Amino acid sequence: MRRLPGDMTQAQDTESIIRVDHAGEYGALRIYAGQLAVMPSSQERDLVAHMAEQEKKHFDRFDAFVKTRKVRPTFLMPLWHIAGFALGAVTARMGRKAAMACTAAVESVINEHYAAQKDRLNDKEQELATVIETFRREEMEHHDTAIAHGAEEAHFYPLLSNGITLASRLAIWLSARI
Repeated sequence: MRRLPGDMTQAQDTESIIRVDHAGEYGALRIYAGQLAVMPSSQERDLVAHMAEQEKKHFDRFDAFVKTRKVRPTFLMPLWHIAGFALGAVTARMGRKAAMACTAAVESVINEHYAAQKDRLNDKEQELATVIETFRREEMEHHDTAIAHGAEEAHFYPLLSNGITLASRLAIWLSARI
């Protein structure tokens, strides 16, 4: 396929993928930190703590990619630090089911996002594609766990889910570019 003016090179696209995934995993850590800060002891809190541990491993892997490949992180990290924590704390304060709804919405977007990235990488970046696919499967486990623990029963679920989905897509779009 022929490149058009303004199209990213493969190297630029790979940098963008690493940048946005690094930011996304950081945002997930902050969401879970916010939830854990206000969530009372419960089975769902234990699940959130477990998911946070997995997200830490995801973040550490993308942080290593950022460092070894000398990829500039997004300039929006301070915003994601605050916004992620706030989203987590607010949804957890709304109740355990709202916290699970937050997880389900975010992970649904991440599943689509990672699948599209893997398709874009083709065979050109096998190591990165393998990492993305592994993390995509784990993110879907988080989604499925959240659904199993009442995400869809949260008050105002459609509004909450659609709002978080939109915000997640916007965060991805911005982090890939800024």
